[in-house]
Amino acid sequence: MLVFVDESGDPGLKLTQGSSKYFIVALVIFEDHDEAQAADDRINPLKRELRLSPRFEFRFNKCQRGLREQFLRAVAPYQFFYYGIVINKDPAKLWGEGFKYKESFYKYASSLLFENAKAFLNNSIVIIDGSGSRDFRKQLERYLKQRVNEPGNRFIRKVKVQESYRNNLIQLADMIAGAINRSFSTKTDSQTYRSIISHREMYVQLWPK
Repeated sequence: MLVFVDESGDPGLKLTQGSSKYFIVALVIFEDHDEAQAADDRINPLKRELRLSPRFEFRFNKCQRGLREQFLRAVAPYQFFYYGIVINKDPAKLWGEGFKYKESFYKYASSLLFENAKAFLNNSIVIIDGSGSRDFRKQLERYLKQRVNEPGNRFIRKVKVQESYRNNLIQLADMIAGAINRSFSTKTDSQTYRSIISHREMYVQLWPK
């Protein structure tokens, strides 16, 4: 089992000074390695079809609407599923001293996400984006190694860090995290992307409601 993780938004609480309203983490699961390879193998030809550079990296916030749709439609037929956690940073709802610190913020977001997905994890290799937030990566890696596995249940076998530009399926996790994030906005395309992959969605939790 392969699991790819990426984030969207930021943990900052200064919403009036540019921080995002939500912080999202997406977890993409492939139960079958061959299916993961097939999805991976579809992305490079897609770049050629779209006349993009072979070095082009699919990142939700760097793609225009058409690219986002074409990417998600290209990968939607493959057998994966995903979970998401959406942390609502509304000051009226998010309270607690710990959320002022990145370490505890990241740790709590990770705990919610992996607890939701734990029943579907088995001897998994988890791949984290090494080009994302260093603080998030450190906290997630530490949490996975220390907190997820239980006596007699090895949900996580290994945690690996890879640069997203080298890994098409981390880019998939980024695009899904971005699609979830956009679905909580008021923009005209808010429901466009998540609807394309709705059949791959297991559970997206908004916390706190």
